[in-house]
Amino acid sequence: MLSVEDWAEIRRLRRAERLPIKTIARTLGVSRNTVRAAIASDAPPKYQRKPSGSAVDAFEDAIREQLALVPTMPATVIAERVGWTRGITVFKERVAELRPAYVPPDPASRTTYVAGEIGQNDLWFPPIQLPVGFGQVRQPAQLPVLTMVTGYSRWLSARLIPTRRAEDLFDGWWRLIDALGAVPRTLVWDGEGAIGRNRGGRIELTGDCQGFRGVLGTKVIVLRPREPEHKGIIERAHDYLERSFLPGRVFEGPADFNTQLQAWLATVNTRRRRALGCAPTDRIGADLAAMLPLPPLAPTTGWRASTRLARDHYVRLDSNDYSVHPGVIGRRIEVIADLDRVKVLCEGKTVADHERVWAWHQTITDPDHLDAAKVLHQVRGRTRAGTLRPVRNAQAEVELRALSDYDTALGIDLGAGSEGGCAS
Repeated sequence: MLSVEDWAEIRRLRRAERLPIKTIARTLGVSRNTVRAAIASDAPPKYQRKPSGSAVDAFEDAIREQLALVPTMPATVIAERVGWTRGITVFKERVAELRPAYVPPDPASRTTYVAGEIGQNDLWFPPIQLPVGFGQVRQPAQLPVLTMVTGYSRWLSARLIPTRRAEDLFDGWWRLIDALGAVPRTLVWDGEGAIGRNRGGRIELTGDCQGFRGVLGTKVIVLRPREPEHKGIIERAHDYLERSFLPGRVFEGPADFNTQLQAWLATVNTRRRRALGCAPTDRIGADLAAMLPLPPLAPTTGWRASTRLARDHYVRLDSNDYSVHPGVIGRRIEVIADLDRVKVLCEGKTVADHERVWAWHQTITDPDHLDAAKVLHQVRGRTRAGTLRPVRNAQAEVELRALSDYDTALGIDLGAGSEGGCAS
């Protein structure tokens, strides 16, 4: 075989010195055909061993027959069918080489995003146990972390929410979008129950989701099942959260978890992404500029219910009972709750305001409500005792006390509209 040194010298003598082939062959002691081959070759000579063949060669026709019948047949089954008794590794390699001729390839095209176009959303369940108060600890499946990543800038947002119910999910979703400062033109989900589902390519969104996206003016897409490549950036973000955020951290409760998470995200979004060649902070400006503006009015999210306050003056939300001022017993109240607070209104006035409790099956009592209930019991007792006394003069006038007087005594000011009834 001609050495690389001789090959290079032949080409130099021919191109630079303009020597004839006969002279070059005599000078280097090689044949004229070797000189001609070196001149015609654009690459240096490379030794290639002649393939010695394989024991699988004799079984190739039989392998092809099995693949023609069932293109996806496993290599181990094919080996059994054709009578292969030797090592399985070399047999699997041959089957892998032949299979593409019988199974059409399933290409995964590279996805690119333009500024402002896509926001991928999902729920991440951190593999931890988190204390939530009252001696209770939540397991990973009970800790939904709502995540969102913009396609163009890879800006990552996340927040731990109490439940994956629509009331909490849309409240958390709006908080992520509001903190981002703009609305991606398309929001992508992966078949979450509160969002909707994809049935054979037909997207069916829930009523809550339709109302939410209508206020934002955006589009919501629910992906087909088993298509992870369409939400790859959010899946990689979840893996990054588990590898980078969780290790070595201890959390005192949900509030502490979210505080540490937001601090970590502030740092992470400044780190360089290999896929981008820069950090999300370098692209987020262009991303936001191409997104839709935030709506003038925020969408209605969270828990809302209207009812009359029962005599026990408690309302139930997410398995917990919260006290309400007993002065509005029997009146129409509105219960409004979000991720952090539980409030009760009566005629526009706040009659209860509690921190939302993440533990389950608890009774939360405001001391002021308890004191007011004791006062009402005493007033009620004196009133009943008075009505049992014999009336000496049937014609005597009985004073009727307005309900607003009780409101004033108990520290509730509901305005003039609360004087619709009276008590004796």
